[in-house]
Amino acid sequence: MCFQSNKFNRFRSAARDMQKYRHDYPDEMPNLQFYRGQIPSSPDGVFIEDFHNKWHRKYSKLEEVHSYIQWLFPLQEPGMNYQAKELTKKEIEAFLEDGTAKQRLVASYKLMLDFYGIELSNDITGEVKRANNWRERFDNLETNTHNNLRITRILKCLGTLGFPHYQAPLVRFFLEQTLVKDKLYNVKENALNYFIFAVIDKQERRNLVKYAYAHYEPKHEFVWCPKTIQSIFRGETFPDDNNPIDLKQDDIDDNTVVNDILTAIDKKQYRVKFLDRFSSLYASMMSFLLLVSL
Repeated sequence: MCFQSNKFNRFRSAARDMQKYRHDYPDEMPNLQFYRGQIPSSPDGVFIEDFHNKWHRKYSKLEEVHSYIQWLFPLQEPGMNYQAKELTKKEIEAFLEDGTAKQRLVASYKLMLDFYGIELSNDITGEVKRANNWRERFDNLETNTHNNLRITRILKCLGTLGFPHYQAPLVRFFLEQTLVKDKLYNVKENALNYFIFAVIDKQERRNLVKYAYAHYEPKHEFVWCPKTIQSIFRGETFPDDNNPIDLKQDDIDDNTVVNDILTAIDKKQYRVKFLDRFSSLYASMMSFLLLVSL
């Protein structure tokens, strides 16, 4: 009798666990509870308001502690802190309806921007600029490259929890600093490989690739979009199946025209021609980038 009772209890526990899984963990919203100020982070035991008020400009702590970033910027994927929980779909929906939580997320964003020597200059558009302490903080970014992972997480979180319009301004800032102003050498590759492609808005993503190509040298080493699209950016012509595509500089500056051509390229399967033209390794990488850039 005791054996059957224990067996049933194990089954009941398993059944509850599987039911929560099937219903997307409806009662578990630790990230939203944290942002509502109902629970502290774990293992640090810090409430959200304390992060904003007591950790502001505590640069050594922000640099050396690695367990808070998953709480400030939760994702649907695991991080290094096993005590932090991944976002669920239900939790995301509830977060997006919670004005206080979203306001606090912006405060968390400002906290980390300051840590990186950046200032949010427009809360509505998400435009950013160098802060007064940018030299010191840029030095830290150059030295401690794990912050590139943190920035990628921040960008993903912004896109997930209601601030996708904040993504492109931050990415463009890093592209400008690395490609135009020749700063943050150790951030450049991550900006090109990850930051750009974290941007949800397709048009903004294309604009960022175009901006990156315009300022990248040498041009022949640019691998973040296919050569056909680079030709469009340069204003060159290339053959269609029947007719050449003629572009003027005004067309290149007009993103609507570029988008129409990119759509035409996609329909006419220029991916296949591209694959035939290059080695398998290089072509596979380009094919992937075409998928994420269109």
